[in-house]
Amino acid sequence: MSTPLTACSGIRMPPLLYGTAWKEARTAALVEMALTLGFRGIDTACQPKHYHEAGVGQGIAAALTTGIKRSDLYVQTKYTPLRGQDPKRIPYDPGAPLDVQVVQSFQRSLENLQTHYIDGLVLHSPLADPGQLKAVWQAMESLVEQGGVKQLGISNCYHPAQFKQLWQMADVKPAVLQNRFYADSGYDVELRAFCDAHGVIYQSFWSLTANPRILGHEVVTALCKRYQRTAPQIFFRYLNQLGILPLIGTTSAEHMRQDLAIFEFALRGAECQAIGELF
Repeated sequence: MSTPLTACSGIRMPPLLYGTAWKEARTAALVEMALTLGFRGIDTACQPKHYHEAGVGQGIAAALTTGIKRSDLYVQTKYTPLRGQDPKRIPYDPGAPLDVQVVQSFQRSLENLQTHYIDGLVLHSPLADPGQLKAVWQAMESLVEQGGVKQLGISNCYHPAQFKQLWQMADVKPAVLQNRFYADSGYDVELRAFCDAHGVIYQSFWSLTANPRILGHEVVTALCKRYQRTAPQIFFRYLNQLGILPLIGTTSAEHMRQDLAIFEFALRGAECQAIGELF
């Protein structure tokens, strides 16, 4: 059985999120398919460069006609700072103050997603200037205080000192840290320990693409045979049992079903330890 994850914010999240980056014209159909098959968490961003957020909204709207309720879903989007935007498709006024940019991005997300609230609003990447980071975070906090957003998070934050500084500065603590899960960052060991200690849900992306060595290792191959599962299923189940919330970006209905089926089995402690030793 799948068990929701509860962050320090008190918000419950499904143990898997469907990631919508780089889906373009297929976004609506894929989001609808993911929700119909059983996903209840969606990750997107107000960043036309890599996301078709309006398509996400269309997919959600279609799924809601099948009996799924909005309250059953965890919908997470992002405010993307100017440097991460396509200069020709900026979804807010680039000349506006940062706090206004955040509000405009949020309002655009509400329109795109056809919703009255956002379950999770994530800062797509930290701003190097501490003053600018504080201005953006306080604008995001205001959206929580006004009831439009349930919880906050940050993505692409790989320096423990920077995340800890944000934690200390924030009145509304980050409930989510979403990072690429790969060897170049040392798999965020220190960051994940901080998250575990403070009730922050660590969300992983690029989990499969960045880890072909682990997926093909004999330890994982043996577990595939033992449990009659695929390597991605073994790895996602391992991450889940570690308390990590993986993003799933597949465009295959078969793979979606396989990903949702990881809760049909559980890895033993020694098996998890063996996988962990591969990092």
